[in-house]
Amino acid sequence: MIIVITGPTGVGKTKLSIQLAKIYNGEIINADSMQVYKGLDVGTAKITEAEKEGVTHHLIDIRTPDEEYNLFAFQQDCRLKIKEIKARQKIPIIVGGTGLYIKAALYDYALSSEKDKDDEFNDLSNEEIYKQIIAYDKDISIDKNNRRRLVRCLNKIKKETLITKTEPKLIYDDVVFIGLTTDTENLYKIIDKRVDKMLPNLIDEVKKLHKEYPNSRALNTAIGYKELIGFLEDKQSFKDSINLIKKNSRNYAKRQYTFLNNQLDLQWFLVDYNNFDKTIKEIVNYIETR
Repeated sequence: MIIVITGPTGVGKTKLSIQLAKIYNGEIINADSMQVYKGLDVGTAKITEAEKEGVTHHLIDIRTPDEEYNLFAFQQDCRLKIKEIKARQKIPIIVGGTGLYIKAALYDYALSSEKDKDDEFNDLSNEEIYKQIIAYDKDISIDKNNRRRLVRCLNKIKKETLITKTEPKLIYDDVVFIGLTTDTENLYKIIDKRVDKMLPNLIDEVKKLHKEYPNSRALNTAIGYKELIGFLEDKQSFKDSINLIKKNSRNYAKRQYTFLNNQLDLQWFLVDYNNFDKTIKEIVNYIETR
């Protein structure tokens, strides 16, 4: 059996994963695309050592912020960890909100590394690559003269299109897909409160990381980091940066719901935050009786 726990940002995935890992003798595989980076702790709500409660975690802190990590790398890494965990007679529990990562790992997609695919663009000019990119996303903002970024962006788009537009098959026999949800108003309150709570420590974290890795793609794309970098570089006010973090977090949650609803066969559970044990019991009962 493989257990997948997913849902929008802030909904309670981490708390549930620890409890299920204890019940099913499991090990957790991170499926959050930003928690793979060392140092991006506060803004990604990365689990602490104390919160792990002795449960083994994988694919957290495996890259520095200036190193590349992508869909292909996760697909390979996650499948290897599943194999290793099963060999130890334990249950792999995949936890995170990056639905694209989860789907790439569990279904029969034949991805390749970006380096392997760069050659297919050799005969295209920067302008031609750019036209292909905006054909997928007319609102995208990218430097037309930065060929490396253009190629990387088009590679990413093609991989995402492959995964969202085709009908794949699961490569594992027994996968339990669990989705956690709450009503929209409550989720937005959770997100706003979490941003306010993490803010003092997040500012210090962003300052440190931006100084050490000024050109990090991860820092300049991760919610909570890119907005504060804008403030540190005097591009916007502190208040505007905080409001933007909250807005972008809410919009990200919407996109997560859209992808997860359309792309994964999830059994959704409404989280009872006043009695989380009740939610856990409901999920365990579903796993046991499905």
